[in-house]
Amino acid sequence: MHGTIPLGRIAGVRVGLHWSVAGIVVVVAAGLAAYQLPAVYPGHSQLAYAVAGIAAAGLLVCSLMGHELAHAVVARRNGVAVEGITLWLLGGVARLRDEARSPGADLRIAIVGPTASAALAIAFGALAWTAHLVGTPELVVAVLGYLALLNLLLALFNLLPAAPLDGGRVLRAALWRWRGDRHRAALWSARAGLGLSYLLVLGGIVQLIIQSTAGLWWVLLGMFIAAAAIAEERQARANAALADIRVRDVMSSHVDAVDADLTVEQFLRAYATPAGHAVRPVLGPAGQVEGVITVRNVNAVPEQERATSTLHHVAWPLERIPTAAPEEPLTALLPRLDEAAEGHVLVFAGHELLGIVSPSDISRTVAERGLHISVLGASTTGAERTPPPPNWWYPGQRRR
Repeated sequence: MHGTIPLGRIAGVRVGLHWSVAGIVVVVAAGLAAYQLPAVYPGHSQLAYAVAGIAAAGLLVCSLMGHELAHAVVARRNGVAVEGITLWLLGGVARLRDEARSPGADLRIAIVGPTASAALAIAFGALAWTAHLVGTPELVVAVLGYLALLNLLLALFNLLPAAPLDGGRVLRAALWRWRGDRHRAALWSARAGLGLSYLLVLGGIVQLIIQSTAGLWWVLLGMFIAAAAIAEERQARANAALADIRVRDVMSSHVDAVDADLTVEQFLRAYATPAGHAVRPVLGPAGQVEGVITVRNVNAVPEQERATSTLHHVAWPLERIPTAAPEEPLTALLPRLDEAAEGHVLVFAGHELLGIVSPSDISRTVAERGLHISVLGASTTGAERTPPPPNWWYPGQRRR
């Protein structure tokens, strides 16, 4: 999930809002302004209730961001690259490019989210108590107390030992440390998530029948956790199946590189119908890799500029191209395909280019091993990226 409204960077992490985050604002603001605050604190104007509701919703979104930022910052300190954070309807998602390298790192990354929420609950509670003592208007005290309660509930709920909740990550880390098998630990954590989702859906249905429509929220939450837990179970099974495959087993060692001084027109004449990979490394004067060029790059150059534009100016720069080492596990590489040029990744040993990996290379390798795994961008020609199916997943993908 990617943010549709970018908010820039916080602590070096890209942060964005999904359009559905408006749901949080509407539910919290409307619920407080129209029902809860007038019932508990009568006698105020509708404007005062509305301002209090909107302020509470905004601070809740900031609290969710603090929870996810804690995950992201600790992940980076433990050597896990962070793509960004997206806030959405049911909370937040910290998008991690890799997995933790040890049970201890996995535990630290998981536990810091609920810890941050608990700290926010204490902070808002202290502010509410102080505001009450100094005679601050009761609506201000109510909003601060409401946020303290919500952050406490967020911390406690996330500690339930079931994936994809943070407690599920804690359970996975503990089982990983105990049994020494990350993949089986992830599998049991996902199964615990499925069990929790069934309880939530069942409890929500009972509440719908006996009490009120409030049970609909529990049904929705249970269905979301079930979908995420199923995806995590598939991920764990695939991680186990691909655990012994290395990048060197997948990469193509023969790499067709091109000179950066070639013009776009010369490139199109020489490689109008490219054989092999649709992505070619671009070499500088000293033979070093400057970046990569794709057919899409050159086709996007206006015809009147093709005779004067060189590949040096239109290629993807190397810093924007995902790279891998030959001894890396394939499961660590797969998440990078989503951000790669046409789904390709360059393989280096030090500064030496050893090969290139494409989605079709991966598909061929896993097919040879009798596995049935969808790979982003894989196609029969390698020239075009095929959009993934609706329930597509890959090892290393994180959902929260």
